[in-house]
Amino acid sequence: MRMSRRGFLVAGASLPLVGMAGKVMAQAAGAGGRAGNLTIGLSTYPPNLQPWVNAGAATGSVTSLIHRGLLSYSAEGQLQGELAESWERDGDTGWVFHLRDAKFHNGAPVTAEDVKWNLDQIAGEKSTAYMRNQFQGVEKIETPDARTVRLIMKQPTVTVPDWFATYYMPIVAPGTVSRDSIAVGAGPFKLKSLERGVSIDLEAFDGFYKPGMPKLATVRIVAYPDENLRVAALQSGDVDLIDYVPWAAMGQIEQDKNLKLDTTLGPFMYLTFNGRSGPFSDARVRRAVALAVNRNDIVQSAFFGRGGALEGLPLPEGTPYYDEARSRGWRRDLDAAKALLAEAGMAGGFSCTLLSTAQYGMHKNTAEVVQQNLADLGIQVALNMPDWATRVAVGNRGQYEFSVNGTAMESADPDSLSALIDDAAAPSYIRSTGITVPGLSALLQRGRAEFDQEKRRAIYAQVEDLVLEQAPIVGLAWRSQGFAMKANLQGFTNIPGPLSFYSATTLENAFLA
Repeated sequence: MRMSRRGFLVAGASLPLVGMAGKVMAQAAGAGGRAGNLTIGLSTYPPNLQPWVNAGAATGSVTSLIHRGLLSYSAEGQLQGELAESWERDGDTGWVFHLRDAKFHNGAPVTAEDVKWNLDQIAGEKSTAYMRNQFQGVEKIETPDARTVRLIMKQPTVTVPDWFATYYMPIVAPGTVSRDSIAVGAGPFKLKSLERGVSIDLEAFDGFYKPGMPKLATVRIVAYPDENLRVAALQSGDVDLIDYVPWAAMGQIEQDKNLKLDTTLGPFMYLTFNGRSGPFSDARVRRAVALAVNRNDIVQSAFFGRGGALEGLPLPEGTPYYDEARSRGWRRDLDAAKALLAEAGMAGGFSCTLLSTAQYGMHKNTAEVVQQNLADLGIQVALNMPDWATRVAVGNRGQYEFSVNGTAMESADPDSLSALIDDAAAPSYIRSTGITVPGLSALLQRGRAEFDQEKRRAIYAQVEDLVLEQAPIVGLAWRSQGFAMKANLQGFTNIPGPLSFYSATTLENAFLA
């Protein structure tokens, strides 16, 4: 049985005496013994706060404070229990989750029937949930008692626990989902007020199931779409923590004794395509684009050297599924790229539009490098740079020719690739539109059904070969992802590697010393 982990912060760990630590905490404590009020400078106001959708990492940070799912990731990146205090595999196709004694913000207990209701909504015929496709693999859901949920899958499925640890899978109170309000959650903070487009105010939920948490009394979230203003707000003391630290500012933050920077290498940039019509419906053209991009230019221009070239699928070096030769499958080769364009009947190039956003410098700078590089093939690229909310909406509707994206794998398991390349998945701005790679979806299904690691390794090698050949997406660059904060903010952790976007869950441990 895989039991839950609880990471209790020892407040006085950095102080020489326990008594001194207690004194500091007492001085910092707000109402109810909670340690103060945190202000976050967020890179964008969430375009959508509905449960189960994907509206970007900034939105996920907000929902991670209000909601909890069955599982989450610890500060060290390990699966840990949340609403489920333990879980176990049950036979070839079953998973059992044992719920803890927890309450929603409205005071109602979290029951097995509530969990089933959530899963039914996610898997429903008209559902727009980001993970709807995964839950089509559920044969039935059983609730033998109020604290037990049993999932019977249609086939063996390795990755079920990882699904429940993402912020796409919050468990919300039935009957509280509405277009006009935030669903009632069971997380450490509850909604106090909001000013749409500007700020969100949260307050500690006294009924949170983890004793002594959250440590903060309130969290105020203020949108700072301009990254320079976001950094200035931290430096001036207007905010205590910022996400998406611009890479140009990382050096000066590291040198400021009043601030600290927490970075990890794991998120990445990539291209998606519209294959319904036009030049990118031809895999040869997509592969030509993949071979034309100078990824080191992106690392320098967008990330000031804080990253690395991504010349294949985003499978990190050092993991069991990494293959060095395949990781270089899209290394720049202009001659090969020109030959592919000629083979596709487009030797003279063509004109097209690249969707990105000016709201994040990394997206803008990446798009500009791609534009410059593709000119070497005679491809004339016009840039479409709306704000982030518009970029997400346009991407979800598939109204683009090709686009710049940035994300991270949803877990350390290679099945997370499915979110980017499985054509059976529901439409999303993070994956291409109208591109089907024969055999790819079936391979992904085999991979998630196989528990033997060597057999899985062989399956995902075939996945890589198909993707390198058909280029439904094109990897561009790994990037260093950073949070910056006041030096006295304790207990918050940037979860390492691909799990960085889930880091807001650790704010339940945070306090201002």
